[in-house]
Amino acid sequence: DLARAVMPDGLAWQNANGNVLGVYLHGLLMKHPIAAPARDYLKSRGFNSTVAKNWQLGYAPDQDLYLRKWAAENKYPEALMARAGVFAESDSGRRYPRFRSRLMIPIRSEGGECIGFSGRLLVPDAKAAKYLNSPETPIFTKSKVLFGFDKSKKAINKEGYAIILEGQLDMITAYEAGVQNVCASQGTAFTDEHVKMLKRHAQEVVLCFDADNAGYKAAERSYQILGPAGFTVKVATLPKGEDPDSLIKSQGADVFRSFIAKAADFLDFQITHKQRS
Repeated sequence: DLARAVMPDGLAWQNANGNVLGVYLHGLLMKHPIAAPARDYLKSRGFNSTVAKNWQLGYAPDQDLYLRKWAAENKYPEALMARAGVFAESDSGRRYPRFRSRLMIPIRSEGGECIGFSGRLLVPDAKAAKYLNSPETPIFTKSKVLFGFDKSKKAINKEGYAIILEGQLDMITAYEAGVQNVCASQGTAFTDEHVKMLKRHAQEVVLCFDADNAGYKAAERSYQILGPAGFTVKVATLPKGEDPDSLIKSQGADVFRSFIAKAADFLDFQITHKQRS
């Protein structure tokens, strides 16, 4: 695999980066008292234990000792953990866990291997990003990954089109509610690699981004890649203040589907937006 080709200890490196670590973090979330804040957060968002198991959600503790102990028990040196993006390194050279007090969402390759994580902050901290992704590594490149695509590609192929959402939790909510031809970007604009992935399964894309100026710009950037590649590009506009997660949980999947069904061709959407702005 790619990890083996990049470095001699590739298999151990891949395990440290994802598959084994994902199991450990998931175990903390499901059973350990220290993960109570993460379980409370999931409950507040309407996610149950079944969803947590289906997506192998996990918890990264605030204290260093948990991850350091796990690495030592699995004979993963700090240097390896740093190469895997699990540990970060300070200017002074001290290594420490990159993710702290976060709900951990595994990021998987198209084949289903865990190649990185996205961590959702669970405690208010003005200096920390709400979402933190693994850094790019030899097996994780944001521009080559669509979140959830390993699960949704069969449904995308069956339906003939892909619904592209902004957030990972939006994608999880939609998929678990039965709208399974969905995936989400990793906080980057669409790339040629994304196009290749989607092109194998569909010829049409429905963009469903936030109904604000940032969402409009994201849709415009996406169209600039998807349109020339031959995709039919449509845009679904949700009610102001709603995202797929909130809409599905408050009004149900059928209401969400109705907005997807009313998606406008991108050029019509663009004209309407400019008339309103």
